[in-house]
Amino acid sequence: MTKSLKSIKGKLFENIFTHAKEGIAIVGLKGDWIKVNGSILNTLGYTESELYAMTFKEITHKDDLKKDLKKMNSLLDGKIENYAMNKRYFHKNGHVLWARLSVSLVRDDDHRPIYFISQISDISKLINSELKLKSMLDIAKEQNDKLSDFAEIITHNLKTHAYNLNTLVSFIAQDLPEIIDKEEFLMLKDSVINLSETVSHLTDIAKIKSHNYSDLQSLNLKEYIDKSIYNVSALAKNANSKIVNKVTEDFKVKAIPAYLDSIILNFLTNAIKYRSLKRQLQVNIDCKYEGKYIVLKICDNGLGLDLKKFGNKLFSLYKTFHYNTDATGVGLFITKNHVESLGGFIEVKSVVDIGTTFFIYLLRG
Repeated sequence: MTKSLKSIKGKLFENIFTHAKEGIAIVGLKGDWIKVNGSILNTLGYTESELYAMTFKEITHKDDLKKDLKKMNSLLDGKIENYAMNKRYFHKNGHVLWARLSVSLVRDDDHRPIYFISQISDISKLINSELKLKSMLDIAKEQNDKLSDFAEIITHNLKTHAYNLNTLVSFIAQDLPEIIDKEEFLMLKDSVINLSETVSHLTDIAKIKSHNYSDLQSLNLKEYIDKSIYNVSALAKNANSKIVNKVTEDFKVKAIPAYLDSIILNFLTNAIKYRSLKRQLQVNIDCKYEGKYIVLKICDNGLGLDLKKFGNKLFSLYKTFHYNTDATGVGLFITKNHVESLGGFIEVKSVVDIGTTFFIYLLRG
């Protein structure tokens, strides 16, 4: 009975050893291969006779050998019971492959080491994918750093120009006091002030690498809408447009000042740019609470869009939908990214020759 049981166990072990998908090897205390299964041979590319004629040290990458031997010695000294590590082997054809190595030590009844049992799994595809991803992330980080440096240079130069314009406006006011109350000069002065504020916001953006929602400021939505309406007042006047802000003082959103400026300004300038020549442009701005969001509604009676045809491309980079020479296909792309970076999203309804309504979802302030 005992012999039969031993025979069954021996046969079972032999079947597991021979047919296991993962590589299994019995390795001597000096690193020689005592017995290996077919998966080991397939992974490393050697025949049995070739592999038995060498030790694992001869086909282990030198940068991993020291670590492997150190762990083996810890096993022999009884400091650890087993270990696992990623290591590189040299395939018979010369290329390097990555494997996951798991090792345990078998001892006799007197607790003396007899041999190691090693499991070897080829993880080259996984490691190569990780290395490619890391390389791509490193490249992306490098490009991002370059863009950040570029942004800092641009904002620094813009700040210089804005300062110069402020200085020039002051000189004009001193030299020509008779014009300081004229509407054109006051508009110029306010525009320069707004430019300085925008450059200041852009400088803040250039410094931002990433942000959490907890870092966003609580901003008065009406104030930002009023400021944007003022900034496009000359454009609106030239286009015979009417912009009505129905948003009240109590609506506050979580945002970055420069982003909120850019979002509102882009929708207003687009409404003016894509107005219908058949009627006076009317832009109505309103908002409401909806769950955790404030929904900013910007509705115009302009050219409108065929959403069935262009809806999935509306916010794509460099996509334009009307024959407007000023169109670049950048504004809506940037705006969508700004809104999403603030934790919001945009919905749109539009009918050709009727008008367009944008619903901008922003987090409550």
